[in-house]
Amino acid sequence: MSPLSNIASRDVETLVHPYVNLASFRETGPLIIERGQGVYVYDSDGKPYIEGMAGLWCTALGYGNEELVEAAATQMRKLSFAHLFSGRSHDPAIELAEKLKEIAPAPISKVFFCNSGSEANDTQVKLVWYLNNALGRPKKKKIISRVKAYHGVTVVAASLTGLPANHRDFDLPLPGFLHASCPHHYRFAQDGESEEQFSARLAEELDALIVKEGPDTVAAFIAEPVMGAGGVIVPPRGYFEKIMAVCLKHDVFIISDEVICGFGRLGTRFGCEKLNFVPQSISIAKALSSAYLPIAGVMIPEIMYQALLTESKKIGVFGHGFTYGGHPVSAAVALKAIEIYARERVVERAAERTPQFQARLSALGRHPLVGEARGLGLIGGRELVADKTSKRSFAPQHGVGGRAVQFAEAEGLIVRAVLGDVVTLCPPLVISAEEIDELFDRLTRALDKTLDWVTRERLAQS
Repeated sequence: MSPLSNIASRDVETLVHPYVNLASFRETGPLIIERGQGVYVYDSDGKPYIEGMAGLWCTALGYGNEELVEAAATQMRKLSFAHLFSGRSHDPAIELAEKLKEIAPAPISKVFFCNSGSEANDTQVKLVWYLNNALGRPKKKKIISRVKAYHGVTVVAASLTGLPANHRDFDLPLPGFLHASCPHHYRFAQDGESEEQFSARLAEELDALIVKEGPDTVAAFIAEPVMGAGGVIVPPRGYFEKIMAVCLKHDVFIISDEVICGFGRLGTRFGCEKLNFVPQSISIAKALSSAYLPIAGVMIPEIMYQALLTESKKIGVFGHGFTYGGHPVSAAVALKAIEIYARERVVERAAERTPQFQARLSALGRHPLVGEARGLGLIGGRELVADKTSKRSFAPQHGVGGRAVQFAEAEGLIVRAVLGDVVTLCPPLVISAEEIDELFDRLTRALDKTLDWVTRERLAQS
């Protein structure tokens, strides 16, 4: 193995990186990204890569958008910082909240700003607890998420997340956080079970879980319209309609985590609109500012706002907030991003690109390594398997998904492996037809190289 470059060595000795094996990372070092333009990023050697993950599911408008840069610079010159504590405010936060209420997919009363999807989902839980205290239901506090869900990494958000690596040795999840079955038909449907039958069974299981726990103790159900970091899992037909009916039956508050799916990813402005999912509150982040600056929010219904009024009147203060929540520069950039989405018909154009993207994705399902190619809109995942017929996975220690990512990087494409061997795609929404084809051409070559490696090492046999 060649020695690390100077900048890579500096990185290894100064940073703790999320989501890597920190021990082996000391040997491999980082991929240093220096600049970006459009759907491309460039490393420290000048090599270009198609950013097939839009950063982390977030740079919807691609890199180097001068309007967003200018919006930040203009606001920074005018008012570089202001907070929303103790009754203070500023135009960008007010205008952004007004715009979000205008475009919301469900009736929204107010918007609470924070800085990340984790903070938004953490806030959702606190507000649901606050709501039930205001309504005189102090036992109604349990929150139901799903196996393989991803809702963040703060202590509460990580408890919502249904991935073992986010729990192990962090002493998580906290008590009172439950995980319903994962809606992945390919992995969890019974033999001969249709998507509709699978959905009905999952709804029955959710109903049974709520009854077992006691409906008077179950406060909320949270879901991503399409599960992202859990492997790009598209729910089976009829799933959300049946799940919502169960929640309404037991007066369980419904939360849509739109951190990945919001602002056009599925070809609609919000993911819940694509999947006939009608939430009561909504978490937003990532593409809200096309990730140019950190900003997130919770879109709050009137019943919850009334609870905030009641409890803060009783207590004397609403004791929750973040120093940078609604930061004026971040809010100005988010406003400009929403303007661009509308003016340039970004969501509609992403929907127009969807058939091409999904056709190329589906074609990869015929690759010898791919057990299932799945997706919706401009998001997709390919689950790599040792045996297509039995759906047998590779042994985790082989790191087949990680090796596929390395081969993709060699081809000039950035993708991500989640849950071991699910290779995910989530390009900027502004990707062109030609760039989609180039992306999949590079990915196909990477999968072919992965297959050669798997065959040479006889990994499918172990």
